[in-house]
Amino acid sequence: MRPLSGITVLDFSRVLAGPMATQVLAELGAEVIKVERPGAGDESRGMQPVLPSGESAYYFAFNRGKRSVVLDLKSERGRRLARDLAATADVVVENFLPGAMDRLGLGYRELAAVNPGLVYVSCTGFGQQGPYSDRRGYDTVFQALSGLMSLTGHPDSPPAKAGVPVADMTSGLWIAIAALTGLVGRGGTGRGSHVDLAMMDVQVSLLALAAARLFALDEDPGRTGTEHPGRVPSAAFECADGGWLHISCSDQHWLPLCAVLGLDELAADPELRPNAGRLAQRGRVMSALAEAFAARPRAEAATALRAAGVPAGEVNSVREILADENTSARGMVDHFRHPVAGTFPALRTPLRMSDVDGGFAAAPVGVPPRLGADTDAVLRERLGLGDSEIESLRGEGAIG
Repeated sequence: MRPLSGITVLDFSRVLAGPMATQVLAELGAEVIKVERPGAGDESRGMQPVLPSGESAYYFAFNRGKRSVVLDLKSERGRRLARDLAATADVVVENFLPGAMDRLGLGYRELAAVNPGLVYVSCTGFGQQGPYSDRRGYDTVFQALSGLMSLTGHPDSPPAKAGVPVADMTSGLWIAIAALTGLVGRGGTGRGSHVDLAMMDVQVSLLALAAARLFALDEDPGRTGTEHPGRVPSAAFECADGGWLHISCSDQHWLPLCAVLGLDELAADPELRPNAGRLAQRGRVMSALAEAFAARPRAEAATALRAAGVPAGEVNSVREILADENTSARGMVDHFRHPVAGTFPALRTPLRMSDVDGGFAAAPVGVPPRLGADTDAVLRERLGLGDSEIESLRGEGAIG
């Protein structure tokens, strides 16, 4: 259930990609010490939506199960405390611009000198080296530059961003993968490593299928809306009640689809049996399907198609999927009790690990820390500082 118990992560990251990764590690059992700046902390603490208690739901989404320590990294004493904490850690995660941590004396070389087993993950927009390494960027900038935005939306509409911050979130997953890979590698060599992870590289890696099409056909893919460029039919259709239903049909699903929708003429045409034939007559097929779906309520069509073995899924709103019976049965929504905001819902990690009884259980949902709530306790536990030393550091402004 808690496979990362005993692993300590020192987290210098802010906003989304890094905090998402370290939350994954925390909910799998790692002790994550989140280093925050005095006063405001992680920028996401002030991001909308803000609850009546003043806490940010955005911060809540990516910082559960961590301990918050406030250090002033602009002060020598604050930086020294950070180095001392890194000497006790297994993993460091940071997402500053290249060179920033080196200038603070907290770069990989400095920390590896005192902790050779340290796995140090640097997540930047464009990497530690390269012509764009000093550029700044946000999620949508990476979606645009990487080509993802050119593929998102309908052919007759402007480019569109994805509905979730896909650049940040996929980068967060790769940060977690990098940390785990480094820990496994350390088990064999006894030495840590420095991982250079660029968000831009992560987004380009998502182009695998689009790039394969370009490599094979010398064709630059474009926007196709909900349609699949190489499979017909695979798209969302509007139903009689205004709801949308998405289907994805391979050759074995074609005749059952036609039977459910009463498309006898299409079913009888042998040229449409293979996908290549349907691709060649995409307009005819899609027009007939759109007319058929427009005459059927969504729930009725979805039930009939699934009964016939045709892959079909309602285009749910966020409210609908969070209330869905499968989401509930899988335990994806849980709650934590925050000392100020009270009980608040949270999405759980999707991992389900076998337990001693042969079942599967999800990692528990942690509580997001209040700013600096754990500063004193962490300094006592990990560095052995006493109350007078801690108060002296606070008086100097090195800690918050």
